[in-house]
Amino acid sequence: MNPELRKKLESFGRDLTPELLGGTNQIFAEMNLGMDPDTQVARDISYGPDERNRLDIFRQEGTSGAPVLVFVHGGGFVMGDKHTEGSPFYSNIGDFAARRGMVGVTITYRLAPANRFPSGPEDLALAVQWLKDNVADYGGDPDRIVLSGQSAGAVHVAGYVAHKRFHVAENGGIAGAIMMSGMFDTLTCTPNDFHRAYYGDDPQVWGQASCMAGLLNARIPLCFTLSELDPQDFQTQAAQLVGAWGVAHAAYPEMHLLAGHNHLSPALSIGSGEKEIERLVAGFAKRVTR
Repeated sequence: MNPELRKKLESFGRDLTPELLGGTNQIFAEMNLGMDPDTQVARDISYGPDERNRLDIFRQEGTSGAPVLVFVHGGGFVMGDKHTEGSPFYSNIGDFAARRGMVGVTITYRLAPANRFPSGPEDLALAVQWLKDNVADYGGDPDRIVLSGQSAGAVHVAGYVAHKRFHVAENGGIAGAIMMSGMFDTLTCTPNDFHRAYYGDDPQVWGQASCMAGLLNARIPLCFTLSELDPQDFQTQAAQLVGAWGVAHAAYPEMHLLAGHNHLSPALSIGSGEKEIERLVAGFAKRVTR
């Protein structure tokens, strides 16, 4: 990351304030290079019964039998979308996948507090099943699906990976999963209003939603990232995951510390001149879908 950009992101601090959220979004919206003119988009395809069970598919002409990269947006469980008119986010990630020879998929899901755990992994199960049944029609290989998510989206991806009762096929029917700045253990996270909206008002019953044990025992290739400027609770969760992984496997997980980045910037940087995250995501997807 160039020093000037790093300095701007550092100036916002670590807490998820309106200044950090709005400022980071504005910086990377201005840096975004725009959609590749060769990328074709099919928008708002229904993958389930709820009005928010929608997905967009990105591909380029001639794509066939390609890996499928799915992105699940964040938003504290209570907000967010796969696409906002006039904004490059998160079509930037679908376009990136298409440019790299993959089929890109961005999804929306049901929001809290109207929809609480396990609505996230339930919706991902619906999306994975829809893709396995239909993505070949868009040039994708249904046996080479990679899930990715950021923040709350990472939690939903972790929930699908960790809780086998939601799997639509062996090993979830996916080739791998990327989780950017996620919360993985509801037993040790610091409760806040976003958690209460999704998990309920009583932290005593949150244990059923914990992803830690399931992630440690998963046979699915996993990639985790933590931003250097993530808030403290995300730092603690990542450290706990690394420690537990080391005990369980006598090895280090694929955990990347993203120098200079804050909570939002990794996903927003895709499609800009900052290529670090593109290389990381594309490299993992290529390795697990060979």
